[in-house]
Amino acid sequence: MKIITDKNKIEELFKRGVEEVLVKENLRKRLESGKKLRIKLGIDPTGSVLHLGHSVVLRKLKDFQNLGHQVIFLIGDFTARIGDPTGRSAARKPMTDKEINANMKSYAKQAGLILDMNQVEIRYNSEWLDKLNFQELIILASKITYAQMAQRADFKDRIKNDQDLSLQEFLYPMMQGYDSVALKADVELGGTDQKFNLLMGRQLQKKYNQEPQDIVTCPLLEGLSGGDKMSKSLNNYIALMEKPADMYGKVMSLTDDLIVRYFTLCTYLSEPEVVKIKSELAGGQANPRDYKMKLAYE
Repeated sequence: MKIITDKNKIEELFKRGVEEVLVKENLRKRLESGKKLRIKLGIDPTGSVLHLGHSVVLRKLKDFQNLGHQVIFLIGDFTARIGDPTGRSAARKPMTDKEINANMKSYAKQAGLILDMNQVEIRYNSEWLDKLNFQELIILASKITYAQMAQRADFKDRIKNDQDLSLQEFLYPMMQGYDSVALKADVELGGTDQKFNLLMGRQLQKKYNQEPQDIVTCPLLEGLSGGDKMSKSLNNYIALMEKPADMYGKVMSLTDDLIVRYFTLCTYLSEPEVVKIKSELAGGQANPRDYKMKLAYE
């Protein structure tokens, strides 16, 4: 597939559905260079369902794919055994291999609703993490300091409040970072809550004499009732493979203040159209119900 270096298309990629780009100028130069970049997105199979919250970052991955770059859909089958401690005030219960295998069974099919899976490199981090022996693990761990890990906000809070923080949770960001080394990633995508883990990838790549990956963080999509992010555990989600009638019903139950945000992050409606919807809703010129129907259709 031909690499597209059109400056306008590259600028578009930086705008909608993007919270932060590190390092933006560097990534812009890489995209304009014509080199085929390796764009990584990792998802741990802690559940069997991908939902609209996942679609925000998958759509951004699709934008990179449309420019001709190599998309890597990484399934964290090894890291799921440990569990991502991001945003958690207590340790996550470890998952069994049986649970993990059942959960990730249809991930590729679900992601294929957004990505062209024929052009996607599907990988599993057990490919390299399972093979690390104890000596290699010690060498890997030696490249990260306690001070760096202790700066992480949720770790800092748990240490301060004298709450349990297991060593395996402490090592999770290191393993996610090592994924970027193993895959030689040029860019990694993730939600805003993943920033610490994504930066770990940059740091470890430097230690392994690789060019550090650039990072694109995407906004977290609120669940149907607002407030908390979309999550299966909170039952505030719309699954990518939801039946049309169920999806319609759930969209109609959405709080009015989230209509514009969902149009922005979950549809391909043009920017001027979204601005028009926002203006009409704010000015009371439109019934929110009508726009929810349109949103459900999109």
